[in-house]
Amino acid sequence: MAAPSMEKIVSLCKRRGFIFANSEIYGGIASAWDYGPLGVELKNNVMRAWWRSVVYERDDMEGLDAAILMNRLVWKYSGHEATFTDPLVDCRDCKSRHRADHLNDKKCPNCGSTNLTEPRNFNQMFKTIVGPVESEENIAYLRPETAQGIFVNFLNVQQTMRRKLPFGIAQIGKVFRNEITPGNFTFRTREFEQMEIEYFCKPPQYLQPGEKTDVELHQEWIAQRFDWYVNLGIAPERLRKRDQTPQELAHYAKATVDIEYLFPGSLGFSELEGIANRQDYDLSAHSRDVPGEDLVRLKLQKNTDSTTKLDYFDDQYVDPATGKKGARYIPHVIEPSAGPTRATLAFLCEAYNEELVNEPKAEDLNALREAIAAARKNIDKKIAESVKLAQKGESKADAPTADQLRSINEALAKAEAGLPASLLSVEDACGLPGAERVELLKKVRQIAARLCDEHTRVVLKLHPQLAPVKVAVFPLKKNEPRIVEIARQIKRDLQPLMRAVYDDTGAIGKLYRRQDEIGTPFCITVDFETLGEKGSELKDTVTVRDRDTMQQERVQISQLATYLMQKLY
Repeated sequence: MAAPSMEKIVSLCKRRGFIFANSEIYGGIASAWDYGPLGVELKNNVMRAWWRSVVYERDDMEGLDAAILMNRLVWKYSGHEATFTDPLVDCRDCKSRHRADHLNDKKCPNCGSTNLTEPRNFNQMFKTIVGPVESEENIAYLRPETAQGIFVNFLNVQQTMRRKLPFGIAQIGKVFRNEITPGNFTFRTREFEQMEIEYFCKPPQYLQPGEKTDVELHQEWIAQRFDWYVNLGIAPERLRKRDQTPQELAHYAKATVDIEYLFPGSLGFSELEGIANRQDYDLSAHSRDVPGEDLVRLKLQKNTDSTTKLDYFDDQYVDPATGKKGARYIPHVIEPSAGPTRATLAFLCEAYNEELVNEPKAEDLNALREAIAAARKNIDKKIAESVKLAQKGESKADAPTADQLRSINEALAKAEAGLPASLLSVEDACGLPGAERVELLKKVRQIAARLCDEHTRVVLKLHPQLAPVKVAVFPLKKNEPRIVEIARQIKRDLQPLMRAVYDDTGAIGKLYRRQDEIGTPFCITVDFETLGEKGSELKDTVTVRDRDTMQQERVQISQLATYLMQKLY
């Protein structure tokens, strides 16, 4: 199962050290997030998996790391300085700001007012100053995309690496966009990474027999990028390919297909990655001496500042009319553009599972049901009191509102109906706004917490390539020096090969649940059998527990590294 709500993911990320609000002790800053100890590992693993797939496992790709700050002329000729804008409107009543193209029925989503300003363009690039003097000529921008660094380096990479078309350049890097309405956790932020490829290919008129067209290459990239998400654990039914409509397409794009994931909540199907056929627009934009007819076709201004024409000499081309060998032309580009922050969020949502590990006793469930019934009866009484007070224009200080009470009551009723599988939902209902001020919910909360600890687990079924921690090592008894030393030595031996951790801060059951919740594929327990106290045939073996099946297997310590490497990779 995927995550039932974005709130569950946000709670898990904060509780387990994946993602924290930025500058939280000072009230934070809107839609800026810090990746904690586990979050940075997960996001880095996503980027490593992408780099491995598109660079190491291909013969036609090179890597690049271009600077964030670039000459301002790059953004002039790319079109960003003039056109990288969103339509902005203000609500005159509640003073909030919104993107005009995101409003339904031209109403303010905050207050429902239609008293809005006329839309005006808002440039999303962050301005900065290079050097000690604040002047017009020293203005620069934090890059809003990584692609332009690739385009202006096309000849540098092609010539130094002696590449023939088709070939690609891949880059991962930070970008910055001054979004009007960021939000939905880490889905839309003002600072994020991109994983971007510019795949350069021959224009249709220069293809030789047997060579693939830009249309065929575009389709290949769409299929490969879709499969990458599936191979790393996302269910195909929660992914889709969506062709951009003619109204959405950039004027220079031949076609663009978005890969979308079904996120929980209001996001629904939203973009993970776009794969565009950009034709020869980008390299032409940064080139000098582009023919006038091409400038007209691509709707480009003449570039009077570039010192170079970003073209390619094809020494294999033979003109079918004249037989002349060789041609010089500006390549076309296929652009798969993804974001590791969105991919990380999608992998978290997809991997999230709530499971009933074993059935509680009937008497324990009956006690929980009785506590829920008493609490719901009390809540019904409080709702009636709240409605009466509201009719009189009064309210009770520090009391939950009638709407809060109804939400709690509905959640409890739904959770009770699904018991025992819905034990975690009972806990969630007790954590809703206002619930802490309902006295009879304390007993429900206590019973549910105990039963959840004993009978349920939250588990992130992350692909082993992505899991922040690959293996956790536990001593069965932390005050037995022989067991502790063996456990610590195992951790030290595995650490050069994989991310391994040692933990002795709880009972074994609690340690397992903790590692399940952060997605650790395997847990190793060193016990008295390891010491040979319960039979010599088990000496120097440990228990290896599988996260997904919870099955355990005895493995020789000397074989641990080989065993785990085969399972993980």
